[in-house]
Amino acid sequence: MELVRLVRHLFATRGATKRRFSGEVMQSIEAAIAATESRSSGEVRFVVESALDLPEVWAGLGARERAVQTFSDLHIWNTELRNGVLIYVLLADRDVEIVADRGATRLIDQADWEGVCRIMEGHFGAGRFAEGAVAGVEAVGGLLARHFPPQGRNRDELPNQPTLL
Repeated sequence: MELVRLVRHLFATRGATKRRFSGEVMQSIEAAIAATESRSSGEVRFVVESALDLPEVWAGLGARERAVQTFSDLHIWNTELRNGVLIYVLLADRDVEIVADRGATRLIDQADWEGVCRIMEGHFGAGRFAEGAVAGVEAVGGLLARHFPPQGRNRDELPNQPTLL
């Protein structure tokens, strides 16, 4: 276990996260998700977590593993076409992870998802949280639209509101 990481998680507060992802930023993310989903049959969820609990950090739980847990907990895997996508931000680790259901992972390369993560991390590192989040949602939407065009009954299967854990 890395002491620096433990300290970052210890001092990452929900209040600081709410300042970075204000109500206005969350509304921008929700609007971007709605627009993205209108151009594809894919489903997108956006989750921001300030920090992990200290026992999780102590045990070595990483952002990727936590993102997979969150993907499962939110039932993102439960879409008709198996093309749900989670954009997960762990602020204490300054990490963005994308977890996609098997329908999407079958058609979209991991390198494409990683590219979206790096774009978002660049924006976040410069303090541009709204721009980074919206750019990430739009990039994911572009990948989904390429492989999952809208269908006649394009129903919204998952909530569009971003979640703060």
